[in-house]
Amino acid sequence: MPDKNSAEVQPLIIQRVGAVETFIINDPPWNRMGLAFMDALELEISRVSIDPGVRAIVIRGTGSQNFSVGMDLKQLPQGGERAGGLGAFFDQRLRILDAIENLPKPVIAVLYGYCLGGGLELPLACHFRLAATEGAKMGLPELDLGTVPAWGGSARLTRCVGRGNALDMILRSKMISGPEALKMGLVNEVWPLEELFQRADALAHELAEKPSAAVAGVLQCVVGAGEKTLAEGIAQERRAVLATMGSLDQLEGFQAFMEKRKPRFNQPP
Repeated sequence: MPDKNSAEVQPLIIQRVGAVETFIINDPPWNRMGLAFMDALELEISRVSIDPGVRAIVIRGTGSQNFSVGMDLKQLPQGGERAGGLGAFFDQRLRILDAIENLPKPVIAVLYGYCLGGGLELPLACHFRLAATEGAKMGLPELDLGTVPAWGGSARLTRCVGRGNALDMILRSKMISGPEALKMGLVNEVWPLEELFQRADALAHELAEKPSAAVAGVLQCVVGAGEKTLAEGIAQERRAVLATMGSLDQLEGFQAFMEKRKPRFNQPP
């Protein structure tokens, strides 16, 4: 499938291969997340959420220098004016990241070079994070600007790596490498840069082959688990199980197990 957008003028490029779509932040070399990018991202996230043909998403930046340095700070006054205030301006960012986190299909962020501010907050809302072995610099340096993370970064980072690590990173405006991020649980895998994008694509296609209804059920259970009691989490899991029982994918999975073959999920009825 050809690029939906022109690389010269569009802030967000969409590429499609099979059931996987790749979202590319297009503002090289820094890949800032400007106003037009966030507007486009919100529309595309809404679209893929209801498109059964898309079963996994990869998010990366243009080129191999940086994932993203976050928000284009020069646009902050314009953004606040356009939204009717800074509160409403940041509400959109929070809404978009919440939509990514709650998508019923997995989202993989590919981290390399600078991943700062919103360039780390967006990946924190994704379900998988893969980072470069060398050269990645991840952090929330907002204190150096006299403010605090504004896209949910403090909450999601704490939930991901624990209070001590979150405070160490945020209060010291600390940037960490890929191996350091792996050690503290911030990323799932690290790869040499020359292998990183291929590995992210392979993971996305692997996940896209899983039964889509069951994947959606697992994401709903796990993403919301930290906000539920154990009993509420188990009840959510039971609802997800019952929603898949008797489905074509569930029947195919059982049949493939009995026949000792690889299941063929997501086939049309």
